[in-house]
Formats: sequence, structure tokens, C-alpha cells
Amino acid sequence: MAKVSFTVGRVNGFKCPGDKKQAFLWDSNVLGLGVRSTPAGKPAYVFQSTYQGKDLRLTIGGLDAWSIPEAQAKARELQRMIDEGKDPRDLKRNAIAATQARKVAEAAQVEAEKLASVTVGEAWAVYLEDRKPFWGERNFADHVKMSKAGGEVSKRGVKLAPDGSKPKTQPGPIFQLMSLQIRELTPAVLEAWAGEHAAVRATYARLCWRCMKVFLNWCAEHPEYSRLLVNANPAKTKKAREVLGKPAAKDDALLREQLPAWFSAVGQVQNPVISAYLRVLLMTGARPGEVLTLKWEDVNTQWKSLAIRDKVEGERLIPLTPYVAHLLAGLPRRNEWVFASTRALSLDPESIRRRQAKHSRKGSTAPTGALVQASATGHLTDPSSAHRCAAAGAGLEGLTLHGLRRSFSSLTEWLDIPSGVVAQIQGHKPSATAEKHYKRRPLDLLRVHHERIEAWILDQAGVAFEAAVSSQARPKLSAVS
Repeated sequence: MAKVSFTVGRVNGFKCPGDKKQAFLWDSNVLGLGVRSTPAGKPAYVFQSTYQGKDLRLTIGGLDAWSIPEAQAKARELQRMIDEGKDPRDLKRNAIAATQARKVAEAAQVEAEKLASVTVGEAWAVYLEDRKPFWGERNFADHVKMSKAGGEVSKRGVKLAPDGSKPKTQPGPIFQLMSLQIRELTPAVLEAWAGEHAAVRATYARLCWRCMKVFLNWCAEHPEYSRLLVNANPAKTKKAREVLGKPAAKDDALLREQLPAWFSAVGQVQNPVISAYLRVLLMTGARPGEVLTLKWEDVNTQWKSLAIRDKVEGERLIPLTPYVAHLLAGLPRRNEWVFASTRALSLDPESIRRRQAKHSRKGSTAPTGALVQASATGHLTDPSSAHRCAAAGAGLEGLTLHGLRRSFSSLTEWLDIPSGVVAQIQGHKPSATAEKHYKRRPLDLLRVHHERIEAWILDQAGVAFEAAVSSQARPKLSAVS
């Protein structure tokens, strides 16, 4: 094997013949140091020796990366390792392992820094997407609303700001926390947040606090976010609970002697869809949202039933009583929703002023539903303002939409209706073992009691209504031989 003294000219001028797969040029000054060249590849310094009776060859590096003195020093180092009984290939393996370990450590550090900077808003978005399949549409919308930034033109009402512009929506209570990093959510931070919002809207603040606790429970079980929490759940503190206070039990409900005034006021609501909605709400005892999302396909006029989508059973069937059927029959079929809203209210300030002036000339103190905002969903979304105006006109301030559901349950006490019947109509969970496991009353049995309740309420309200029995209402029976 011919050896030469390595010089820059000899090393750079060494080429592999075209008829060979590879060729070597060996250094005469350093044992085992050579240059390997191939027809297609770039030349590189190599080290060749014998370890434990077996030949070994290692690549040191390319000619452009290593100078001759550096390559010679590396070859001597590798030979010393062999002389000491060490395998020089371990040096390369260790170097590769160290490089990989360094890269892994650097990637882990970057990931840790990225994770540490995760904000509440980023985790909240992941949380909503993860829980969306298990929530109802209204529950999901409530979570989105309480974390909104606000600043949008308000879609409720037509009251103008002092400068003549329409008011803008306020940020949701949880939005204040969205920009914080998760690790910054300490008990002190959440207690201060709870105290600030409890002073403005205590009821809504309690709802947002409960939602925040559930969100932080989810974070505590998340494989990544759990490492960022200072406490298992920083929202669960005694001070936060005391600051927010306990919710007061609602007791707004119609008394028997108040029924005439309420029916008279609701009958004067200018929007006929809202007027019908409010009366159906009282007569069915359903939750306000359940009636709002009623579709025409849920109304079965043949078998006199209403399919109510609720949060307990998923869906329940209640009787379609005569007065409710009469109210629904008078509604226009604008779309799939029974209580449809197609009024696209995009009025400019001047148009709003003209409408307000028109109502003022008529002597009305509020538009009571005439200027109710339409919704993108196609059905009514907020008839509560119209109901508040009507209730105030009847001297029933403070009566809420849910108070009408409470009224239905309370008024049935006058008739000694079985509590299980009322609970099944309203969609309450059975409270007794017999009700829960054994009694499920069929629709025709519910109808007996429900029609009796409706007739009594109408009688007490002084509403003259006589149910008409048509041939379409009840299927004809014929003898079969």
C-alpha cells in the first residue's frame, strides 16, 4: 500500500479512477490516516486500523471541514484509544448520542417554554372544542358568551348612546382572564376577579365562577395543562365563595288573582309571535329555551302532542292542549321554527329615532316587542324585554320568563293535580322511587290532567275560549267485519 506525505496539493488533487468504486491515499506521517475518494462522492479523511484482531475504518470528515493537521491529530487520538484497549467507534457513538440528547433537551426546553406561555384563552378554546359534543347548543353558546371580548354593536333594543350611536356589547366576565397564562391563575387572582364582578352582576358572576371551576378541573386532568396549575383548582377557595355569596331562591310566580291582568297585558304585545310564545310558556310549564326552539315538526296535530327537547330526558312528549293548539294555529309558517323571527333589524340611528317618536305619539312608553331584534337562528332569541314591559304594565314587575314555568307548577296546587303528573309535563326528574322506576304515565293520561289545568287557568284569567272538536282532530273509527 503506497503512502505519501500529505500536502494540500496532493490531497486536493487526489481523484478516484473511473473504473473503480473507491480509491485511497494514505499518509506516510500518521499511521492509519487516509483519504477516501469515489467517482461520484466527495473525498473525505478516514482512519483505518485493527481492534481486537479485526479491521475497522472510521470516517473523520470531509476535506473542506478538516485541515491536514486536524485530521492527523484526530487519527493519532483514535490510535491512542486502540492502544489503550478502547474501541474508537464508541467515541463516535457517544458523540452521536450526545448530539441527539442535546437536540432532545433543546426541543423539550422549547416545548416547555411554549407550554408555560399557554394562555387561559388558548386552553379555553381547546376546552370548548373538547366538551362541545357533550353539551347542548345553549350551554356551548353560554360559554362562548361569557368569554367574548365585547365591543360589537348591540343587537338588543334600540336605545342610543349620548352621541347618537348604538351601544356596544360589554366583555364577558371570563374575558378578563383570557390573556393570563395558566400558571398565573392563582387563588389570589381569581378571588380578586370574583370580587370585582360580584359587585356588578353577582348572579352572572357566580355562573361564570362555576364554569371556571369546571374548566380548571378539566385542566387538572389534562396531560399538559395540569403541569401549569399552581393549585389543583385555584378557583375553589372559601374566600371566592364568600365574595360571590349564595344565590337567593327565586319566588316570582303569578297568583291566581293576577292571571286576568297578565293575560290582558300579554294580549296587547304588538308582536303576535311573542304574545303567543308567552302564553304557550305559561300553559305548558316548559323551560323558556325549550319553547323557543320548538319546530313545526314537533307539533303533532293528529295525536295532539308536542315534542319538547329538554336537558333531562333529551326529549319528552306532552299533550297539545286545545288553547295551545289554537295559539300555534294562528302563527305564520315562515320557516322551520314555530316562533320564527325574520325581522332583519339593521336600522340606522335616524330610523330608530323615527320609530321611537311614532310610539311616543301613540302614548306608549316602550315598543313592547315591535322593535325586537331578529336573530340569525331564525327563531326568537330574547323575548324577555317584551315580557318585562308587559308585566310592568300589569303591575307585575319582577316576573321573569322562568317565573311563568314556576307559575304553572304553583297554580296546579289549586286543582290537587298529582305531583308526578306536573313533573312529567314540565320535564323534572322523578323525585320518588315509584315515580322514577315504575310510573310513566302515557300521553292520554297526561292529557286528562293537562287540559283540566289549562281550562282552569283560562277560567281564572277570564279568557273566553271554547275548544272546537274538528273531524281532523280525532281520527274516525269504522267497523271492520
